[in-house]
Amino acid sequence: MSETQGRIMQVFAKVGDHVEAGAVLIQVDDELKKAAYSTAEVNYEKTKKDLERFEAMYKDRSVSDGQLESARLAFKSAEAQYIVARRQYNDTKIKTPITGVVSSFPLEVGMMVQDKNPVANIVDISRLKVKLNVAEQDVFKLAVGDRVDISTEVYPGIIFPGTIATIGAKADDGHTYPIELSLANSAQHPLKAGMFARVDFRSVGARTALAIPREALVGSMKNAQVYVVDKGVARLRNIVVGAEVGSNLEVLSGLTEGEQMVSSGQNNLKDNVAVTVVK
Repeated sequence: MSETQGRIMQVFAKVGDHVEAGAVLIQVDDELKKAAYSTAEVNYEKTKKDLERFEAMYKDRSVSDGQLESARLAFKSAEAQYIVARRQYNDTKIKTPITGVVSSFPLEVGMMVQDKNPVANIVDISRLKVKLNVAEQDVFKLAVGDRVDISTEVYPGIIFPGTIATIGAKADDGHTYPIELSLANSAQHPLKAGMFARVDFRSVGARTALAIPREALVGSMKNAQVYVVDKGVARLRNIVVGAEVGSNLEVLSGLTEGEQMVSSGQNNLKDNVAVTVVK
């Protein structure tokens, strides 16, 4: 984010560059701010020397308490103006606060930059986060610091070790809890931000569950319903769903194995309507 405004005089980075924290990205026109800084610096040095002289004279009782206090106030005021002017001058050099790769840089020489406006996007991918949601029956089996195995389709067979960084304290509408994992990026098999990953929680054992296709669901995850075919009649039934695994939903209750369920065309159905099953 820019902390100044003015015309861009120089640009020192482009998309794809690796930049270190503190590196200058943009130089904004600094002529007026440099002049203000020089004036404030001179005034600061002057009042500082005046104060030192008054303090020495005060020891010899050559000046009054009021004169010394005035000198101290003048110095404090000049010091504050000097700090502000120095900061404003330094802000004409827009720097990156973090080390990373420039992912977007929309500005060019001659353009105007405004205060508090974004000027670049720097991505630090030396460490990555994996965000996912875990069902409530599994979240209590997890703890911050637990080790996990992470894999991607980009590198088949390669396992990236990670740890659980945070566990959400509040569930979403689907009764799942947000989890964040942390892992170091690999130099041999580098990952990029925004990729999909598969996670294997070592502390959660495998279990057998009834699952249905996501497209068979009628309504929302919170008020899940499906059409079940019973003796040629479609009946709308309430169910409770759990984890979402790929394109499937785990069914916690409301269905039993072997029942016929409508997975296509259910949006055109009504409860207790006769249907013909087409396979």
